Amino acid sequence: MYSFADTARILRVSPARLRYWERTELVRPSSQTEAGERSFDWQDLVELRTVLRLIDRGVPVRRIRTSLDRYRMRLTERTEAPDIGALRVVAHRPEVVVRNEGAWEAPDGQLLMDFPETGVPEVTLLDEARKEAWPEPSALEWFERGCDLDGDPATVAQALDAYSRALEADPEFVDAHCNLGTVHFNRGERERAAAAYRAALDIDPGHLEANFNLANLLEEDGQRETALRHYKSAVEADPLFADARLNLALLYEKLELNSQAREQWRHYLQRVPEGHWADVARDRLEQPASGPRSRTGPGPSPKGKR
Repeated sequence: MYSFADTARILRVSPARLRYWERTELVRPSSQTEAGERSFDWQDLVELRTVLRLIDRGVPVRRIRTSLDRYRMRLTERTEAPDIGALRVVAHRPEVVVRNEGAWEAPDGQLLMDFPETGVPEVTLLDEARKEAWPEPSALEWFERGCDLDGDPATVAQALDAYSRALEADPEFVDAHCNLGTVHFNRGERERAAAAYRAALDIDPGHLEANFNLANLLEEDGQRETALRHYKSAVEADPLFADARLNLALLYEKLELNSQAREQWRHYLQRVPEGHWADVARDRLEQPASGPRSRTGPGPSPKGKR
């Protein structure tokens, strides 16, 4: 089993993007503990990598989601589950197929011929064919396009445009607001970043990444009490989010609220037992509860968790 963080790292996607897929049920973790910690098995990773491959090939996310949902609904109807890891794009038709018991099958159950000479070609549809087969990108497609572009400085302007188009199509797309804020932050546009995070929170006051990222900005600007409130909201949204626990511990120390800081250090150490900040946490907890506190180093920079 792979933890949520490990899965994101293996797939090279941001934890927030994976969290968004989970929230919208594009992906479904195999298990969840009583504490709420989610984990993925090997088949989940194969399915997730397939989703990424199809997105990279230009298949609309709504078509991927529809195909996966149809296959999942039919799992109970057969003794051997289809190999979702073998999803392919079929040439000359806007279809996603899966290999099932040696044959290629469409979501509606229609079997497709698999000629031994060539097999089912795994190709990217031509732009013109794609335009005819699939409608213009939806808000979700623009959002996913932004996610693919915003990690590279050379394409960050395109990412900005993609998120803006997503919001034109759906002004209530909270994750697009949040990611837009992170793009602005990475461009040094702090006021625009804060405005985008607040726009996300106007729609969803409990949004994890918007609260966390805005808290980072506010803390850097010296607005500690307001930052504290947003860090708390981030922890309420995901009690297992280690970065929020870490920043809360550091901020409580700045405010000389040492007992509250110790509680956050304990939570952080439970989630991250190794590393620099884990050593700092152990050092803090070994000191007397009323003892002096000294900063070992700066807290994490604002996270762009898309």
